[in-house]
Amino acid sequence: MAIIVNLDVMMAKRKMSLNELSEKVGITLSNLSILKTGKAKAIRFSTLEAICKILDCQPADILEFKPDVK
Repeated sequence: MAIIVNLDVMMAKRKMSLNELSEKVGITLSNLSILKTGKAKAIRFSTLEAICKILDCQPADILEFKPDVK
């Protein structure tokens, strides 16, 4: 997939655990884990906004586009 999820990087920079972020954002631990591992097919803007607020970052800090090299 060409979209890379760097949520784990931002969480490490903010010294925040998956459990803590899940509680603060208000989404389940399993859904946050799916997003963190890059297995999610979509993310709601409201969820992305909440994550950015809690981690004090921009969406580009979490999501990155890398075209497939062929």
